[in-house]
Amino acid sequence: MISTYAARWMSGRNLHYGWVVAVTTFLTMLATAGAMGSAGVMIQPLHQEFGWDIADISTAMAIRLVLFGLLGPFAASFMKHFGIRQVVATALAMIMGGILISLMMTEVWQLLLLWGVVIGVGTGMTALVLGATVATRWFSKRRGLIVGLMTASNATGQLVFLPLLAALTEAYGWRTALTLTVSVIAVAMVLVLLLMRDHPSDVGLPAYGETAVVKPPKQDHNLLATLAAPLLVLRDVSTSATFWVLFGTFFVCGLSTNGLIQTHWISICGDFGMAAVTAAGTLAVIGIFDFIGTIFAGWLSDRFDNRILLFWFYGLRGLSLIYLSFSGFSFVELSVFAIFYGLDWVATVPPTVKLAAEKFGREQAGMVFGWVFAGHQIGAATAAFGAGYFKSDFNTYMPALQIAGVMCMIAAMSVLLLKKPGTPKLAVQPA
Repeated sequence: MISTYAARWMSGRNLHYGWVVAVTTFLTMLATAGAMGSAGVMIQPLHQEFGWDIADISTAMAIRLVLFGLLGPFAASFMKHFGIRQVVATALAMIMGGILISLMMTEVWQLLLLWGVVIGVGTGMTALVLGATVATRWFSKRRGLIVGLMTASNATGQLVFLPLLAALTEAYGWRTALTLTVSVIAVAMVLVLLLMRDHPSDVGLPAYGETAVVKPPKQDHNLLATLAAPLLVLRDVSTSATFWVLFGTFFVCGLSTNGLIQTHWISICGDFGMAAVTAAGTLAVIGIFDFIGTIFAGWLSDRFDNRILLFWFYGLRGLSLIYLSFSGFSFVELSVFAIFYGLDWVATVPPTVKLAAEKFGREQAGMVFGWVFAGHQIGAATAAFGAGYFKSDFNTYMPALQIAGVMCMIAAMSVLLLKKPGTPKLAVQPA
């Protein structure tokens, strides 16, 4: 394979092949995040072309967000059973197939099936768990940096593609914009098939930062055990109040970010006479500041009490959403919101991951975070549907912004209920 020759060539020049795997993963998550974000430019065009109710369109987007989150814990188990390369390639094929078939859809049920179920499952298999798995397997040193970059790529990728997709939609229609999305995912799939490997030992290398080549443990090929593993972890952690606080606050995180702003932003701005391309440009600005804010949040989480960080992150996000709902959407007001809100877009991720690891132990932190992330996406789905409901029935998005802002305030207060982390006390048995 090309990867084997590339690993040997790089090793002779004192370069580790793990960086190639990391870059491939980064680009893959960026591409699939673009597919997630492209839904935001489709709402108004689908409403205008087919006359579908915005609430119905939002329902499809909500199903996609729920599956995107619920598949996270199972994605980790599938990658362990089938291998990263095979799972990611299958997921990318599902996303491409779902988008291509959707170019010919004419009924709402087809939107629900393709964008809700097929693309929801595909993107769920390539979400944050993919980045965490690659970082854990391939890197001993620099692991925190890799996780931070993967998190930023997933969140930022959903935003930075929007200006181009919005411009293509406005000039040539939503089908042309989605064709570009498919092309980007196809390139990512080629890179995965050529360059991705499951473990460093597959190319005869130790993990980055280690000296010994360690072969992965022999896997149990029982598919039922693979499917049951995430459920067993959920059973064990569900007795912990810490888990439910993290789950609930991350529900609010999704409610106040990708479910509301990412999905409905172009429509929200359209109510104030703003062109889709301009609105998408504002989202791109949010994405740029999100990249900075996420990495900085990771730096802060290593140095300060993560409960206090979450208190400020949720509280300030809530204030920004309430401020936006009472603003006039002028250039200055939107600029202030984009910078302030952007820095806080997914700044909650590093402290949440850290609190999960401190409470439940590093070995199970990934699976536990997968379930916490499911709460995030359920919240996102709630906002995607709820905001569409307010728009359809009351012809305004402002109540949705205000409710999200208040919920952020409640989340900020609830994290203070957590005890200061110490040695993990909950023994979660390895699945």
